[in-house]
Amino acid sequence: MTGIEFLASFITTGRLHGIGIGSTLGEVDGALRHRYVDVVGEGGVSLRRDYGFAEFYFNPGEEWVMSGGSIELHRLANAPESAARWAESTGVEFDRYTAWADVREALSGVAPVPEFTVSDQGGFLEYRAESSCVSVLVVDDDEEERGYHVGHGDVWSVSLWAPVRAS
Repeated sequence: MTGIEFLASFITTGRLHGIGIGSTLGEVDGALRHRYVDVVGEGGVSLRRDYGFAEFYFNPGEEWVMSGGSIELHRLANAPESAARWAESTGVEFDRYTAWADVREALSGVAPVPEFTVSDQGGFLEYRAESSCVSVLVVDDDEEERGYHVGHGDVWSVSLWAPVRAS
């Protein structure tokens, strides 16, 4: 599977490799067989599991439960070997750069296509899909060129966030 196909599915469903908000640490371990580093917050009140260019956040309870995560695609511009290791363990092949236009094109073939709320984030545009709780940060600086970092129109990151619960 290409990284663009993977992102189109993730943006549409809010799930990757079958995991998402509310998944337990055990479910994540079963879905992702990739090297990681765990960083436990002071007092054990949070856990960040870092897979290199992807990371997930967990809250404690009877079990650690996923509360969010991000795929930091901008890291691949300077470290393409991370993408190669990810492909070996997950079967998803990311390129060094991911153009938002290519992801949008892939999204047009996936049903249902999410509606995006777009906001300016100072040098970035955020495309937020409320239906899947996923937001995409895209470089919006005309002077940014591809090199050791992503360029104008490239995806910086894709984030998964927990919806706010009504009280």
